[in-house]
Amino acid sequence: KMAEKQEELSNTQNGEPDNAEEGEEKKKKLKREDLPPFEIVTGERLPAMFFKFQFRNVEYSSGRNKTFLCYVLETQGKESATSRGYLEDEHAAAHAEMAFFNTILPKCDSSLRYNITWYVSSSPCVTCADRITETLKKNKNLRLTIMVGRLFMWEEAEMQAALKKMKSAGCKLRIMKPQDFEYVWQNFVEQEEGEEAKAFVPWEDIQENFQYYEEKLAEIL
Repeated sequence: KMAEKQEELSNTQNGEPDNAEEGEEKKKKLKREDLPPFEIVTGERLPAMFFKFQFRNVEYSSGRNKTFLCYVLETQGKESATSRGYLEDEHAAAHAEMAFFNTILPKCDSSLRYNITWYVSSSPCVTCADRITETLKKNKNLRLTIMVGRLFMWEEAEMQAALKKMKSAGCKLRIMKPQDFEYVWQNFVEQEEGEEAKAFVPWEDIQENFQYYEEKLAEIL
């Protein structure tokens, strides 16, 4: 009985019809195709609800343990082009920063120059920061600017050292200003269909929080 209840719950949570057989079928299918370590969501826009919660530049970010990374990739050369999309952590096996290096970067041609801008809900963890440093040292054709909503564990000495290394490898790290949040809202967030694009509504302490993090980052770097 309990298992059936669970089955029903998981089905309704996934927006699936409440039908145990279909649930079984689905489970088999999932076992066959190994789940990807993270979900790459490109081309689509992220739900407004995620944006409002995850990108909020609060000081205490409880529950905000997922990283959303919106990127703008500008290719310079004869064929200059711009592509954009967003990535998010999935199944806790890889962070969005790693997902970018593992999936988007390999498609980049090493003979071309790239300007990459990330808009990320919070600054990278130590492991991702080290990977960013290594990647920039290896690929001299990349320029990376990371705009972050919040600083992650910035009081930790190890984290501060990792951010400094990123800077010395040429990575520009910036705190998102209210205008940057508005840019993400307009370019990466789903707007309700058939409605006029909703204007970005800044939250109450957006400016103070930006200044708070900007001072902290200046002290670290």
